[in-house]
Amino acid sequence: MKNISVQDISSLSKRDNLISISIIAILFFIFGFVTWINAILIPYFKIACELSNFQSYLVAFAFYISYLVMSVPASYLLKAIGFKKGMMVGFCIMAAGAFIFVPAALTRTYELFLSGLFTLGVGLAVLQTAANPYVTILGPKESAAKRFSIMGICNKFAGIIAPLLFAAIILKPSDVHTFELLERMQGIQKDQALDELIRRVIIPYTIVGFVLLGLGALVRYSPLPEINTDIENAETAEMNSAKHNIFQFPHLILGALAIFLHVGSQVIAVDTIIGYARSMDINLYEAKVFPSYTLSATIIGYLLGILLIPRFITQKAALRFCTMLGVVFTFLIIYSEGTVTFLGHTADISIWFVVLLGFANSMIWAGIWPLALDGLGRFIKIGASILIMGLSGNAILPLLYGHFADLAGLREAYWVLLPCYIYLCFYAFYGYKSKKWSL
Repeated sequence: MKNISVQDISSLSKRDNLISISIIAILFFIFGFVTWINAILIPYFKIACELSNFQSYLVAFAFYISYLVMSVPASYLLKAIGFKKGMMVGFCIMAAGAFIFVPAALTRTYELFLSGLFTLGVGLAVLQTAANPYVTILGPKESAAKRFSIMGICNKFAGIIAPLLFAAIILKPSDVHTFELLERMQGIQKDQALDELIRRVIIPYTIVGFVLLGLGALVRYSPLPEINTDIENAETAEMNSAKHNIFQFPHLILGALAIFLHVGSQVIAVDTIIGYARSMDINLYEAKVFPSYTLSATIIGYLLGILLIPRFITQKAALRFCTMLGVVFTFLIIYSEGTVTFLGHTADISIWFVVLLGFANSMIWAGIWPLALDGLGRFIKIGASILIMGLSGNAILPLLYGHFADLAGLREAYWVLLPCYIYLCFYAFYGYKSKKWSL
């Protein structure tokens, strides 16, 4: 497909637009599969590499800090070689990260695992920087949240599958007994058991590496249009004529901070829930399904977004509702008490409010992106990279949670979510309107 401008995107036929959206949806599925597998890796590495809570959450840190490092360079890469070639490079980098898991598992070296996760994140940063602007551009901006909801379903559906599939491959029913024995084992016997446990990741990550290489080639030669974002329409060009850098768009910078806090709070809800379940004496084999519950709640939110936006509610209204809901559920996690049995699990009721955070988080990403990119014109590539840098919140906030979990307890550590949702409320009501740095 030929190179077209943002203004010419409406000239795409319905068939070509559908094909383009479908390709991006596949990419979001891959993003979710690679990303949400961390939910099972964190408790798995905690056992196999004998880690503290803080150390185990370095999994999320190593993976997501790459967004802070790579997002702006990714925008220049895409500018130099185009979106499609850039995506192919991103897939190749991700494949290299997956292959690093092999020597890491053979030597049971946690630092090497972290380097593999960082490399996976670098490749994913390139892909995210390219893919998210497509979702905003491929259709009217008033329905961008609906398109993001569709992408979110693909992402979170992969997130439901990935931990369960990965757990089915690397965990066995007998491991419940093995984990109990590990606490009493010593010396060579314990090292051998831990080596056997960690080497189970070799085959799945080798397969993932080759699949990523194949996807890179497919995207490179796919019919996805190459969009030229440097051409502005007359109205946008006039509005941005006096602007020379990205920091002259306050609504974008405030939006990047909103993305930072949103994704960090979202990954806390998913990646900490297994550990929280285990604190209620639920074993890992049973607890592995809880991230899927949280992501299922997110998918329900996405489906409602698709049905209701923009016909019945605006994407701004959905964003405001979800941010306020996050504040409410955070208080309920901290203060609600009582043992309940639900879906076959007997646990404190507060864990189900962690699950419901998935619903609260559902329309926040979809609401922020179109508001933050609005009116950027020729700055849209660098603007998208700034927003993608916000994904480093996934690296920082889980570490804060892990630190406070070690100090005060797993439930009390959920206080870190409150300032996140309060700021998100601010952006949803006021921050997105900021067009200049003044009160």
